[in-house]
Amino acid sequence: MTTDLRQFARSSLEMAPLLLGALLTRGDVSLRVTEVEAYLGSTDPGSHAFRGMTKRTATMFGAPGHVYAYFTYGMHVCANVVCSPEGEASAVLLRAGEIVAGRDLARERRPAAIRDRDLARGPARLTQALGILLTDDGACVTEDPFGLVLPEQPVAFVTGPRTGVGGAGGGAAFPWRFWMPGEASVSPYRRHPHAAP
Repeated sequence: MTTDLRQFARSSLEMAPLLLGALLTRGDVSLRVTEVEAYLGSTDPGSHAFRGMTKRTATMFGAPGHVYAYFTYGMHVCANVVCSPEGEASAVLLRAGEIVAGRDLARERRPAAIRDRDLARGPARLTQALGILLTDDGACVTEDPFGLVLPEQPVAFVTGPRTGVGGAGGGAAFPWRFWMPGEASVSPYRRHPHAAP
């Protein structure tokens, strides 16, 4: 089944729960997405694009259905799926997933993972397991080496504050983390010490 990129031309808040249960592939490794976070650009103090377009965030303002990859903490790559019509910065952070194909290769990339549930449990671990690189920024999620198939039916989910986001965007007013309840691969919530109440 082919995913129609026009489906991504909507707010990340609408798209985030629809990505849960999706099959995401890069090369020889595939995972089922179990946790995501929505970011809304200029109206969202937790978003990289809150203060407008920069060289780093340009992809967020681009065509929906593409990868926004960025470097964080000087050591990790994280990946998002761009949403909303072109020109509006909106993206869904891929936070966690369950490896369903290519487990041996994912284990080579993530030798520190003790259990299978930890292979892609967290945004940096997810990109390592899939082999997503900073150079994948701007890649289409439905074109080689990527593949993305949304679930036929929306899955059950719960919401809460985003993990590790400081300031106003990290508080209870932004319950924009979405996850599948009962999934072992979902990452633990970590409140930023400077998040709003």
